[in-house]
Amino acid sequence: MRIYTALITLFCPLLLVAQVDITQHVVPGRSNSAQQQQKPYVILISADGFRYDLADKYHAKNLQQLRSSGVAAKAMIPSYPSLTFPNHYTLVTGLYPSHHGLVDNSFYDKKRNECYRLGNRKAVEDSSWYGGTPLWVLAEQQQMVTACFYWVGSETGVKGVRPTYYYRYNDSIDIDARIQVVKEWLTLPEEKRPHFITFYLPEVDHEEHMYGPDSKQTSEAVHFIDESIAKMVRMTDSLKLPVNYIFLSDHGMIAVDTVNQLPMPSAIDTSKFKVPDSDVLVHLYAYNAKDVQPAYTALKQQADGYDVYLASEVPARWHYGAKDDWYQRIGDIILVPRAPKSFNFRKRKSLLGKHGFDNALPEMHATFYAWGPAFKKQLQIDAFENVHVYPLIAKILGLDITEKIDGELKVLKPILK
Repeated sequence: MRIYTALITLFCPLLLVAQVDITQHVVPGRSNSAQQQQKPYVILISADGFRYDLADKYHAKNLQQLRSSGVAAKAMIPSYPSLTFPNHYTLVTGLYPSHHGLVDNSFYDKKRNECYRLGNRKAVEDSSWYGGTPLWVLAEQQQMVTACFYWVGSETGVKGVRPTYYYRYNDSIDIDARIQVVKEWLTLPEEKRPHFITFYLPEVDHEEHMYGPDSKQTSEAVHFIDESIAKMVRMTDSLKLPVNYIFLSDHGMIAVDTVNQLPMPSAIDTSKFKVPDSDVLVHLYAYNAKDVQPAYTALKQQADGYDVYLASEVPARWHYGAKDDWYQRIGDIILVPRAPKSFNFRKRKSLLGKHGFDNALPEMHATFYAWGPAFKKQLQIDAFENVHVYPLIAKILGLDITEKIDGELKVLKPILK
């Protein structure tokens, strides 16, 4: 079984070999309140790695047409680090990664003396790793039924609440079958029909990692996404329901330097630091606090092709420093390579495309399009941070946000009618 295909290929070679679970899970006893039955619908679609420029670069005609009937952002800025798990969870919590707890695809928690890894099924389904209130939790708490066809955090009971309908991540269900399930959800009796649906597509990210963002394979993946979205829209149009679509991505992608890769700096003493293997962001967790400053000084002297930060000195615009680290899961020292270079501690064959770099880089920027009855038409907006998607969706669905978040409704409220 693969979880977020390309990332597993890179980070998690040793996977659980349990039988693939392709069944739909349904939480019994749920129903929409009479008030929620009157609400519109939101389908939130993430095409992993769909960089801000790919629809135009590869002439995705359906997406181009759909965005012209609604709203298109010049780009959407991912949260730092520009990685899959942190950003997918940011999109549905309105919190920066340092505030919701998924600070990387894989990281160490000193208090727990445990590691979270995206390929570890036990960790992925352990709700204690996840902070914030995901949109499906917010909705279910307010008696609105939800459904997730994959999303980070949807396979566990955050705050004790799962979506009413959900799937454990797998890549064994083809796109037509998945669209058919969405149709079945939207044709359920009103009291059982989900008003918020998430839908995840990994294909572009996978091909970009394997072959680079400028490859024929990436172009084909973009066209696959384009045709898939067109199929889904045709299906929902036939139902005559007030469906609003938000099509976005978690991050972009860059073609990396596979020749001049960065080895593990000699200043790192693995007897003094826990160092999870990574290539675009390296955390150093000190076993003893007294070792932090000497190691930092030595690393700064050696640094060539990467930047070295103490947790207290991380750029404020990343919202990733010690003051932001609510769960104390960010390394005492972090190493950040300067794209297109990346680390390769184990001298493995490198992927051709990578992300996770500084979120200010245009190549890391994501896509945001929205259309449907809630949105203005033929509107282009400037780039914005992805934390603001959460309050936008809550507004469309008429949900009350019950906890402090980093996103602000005022940023995207002007795109609503």
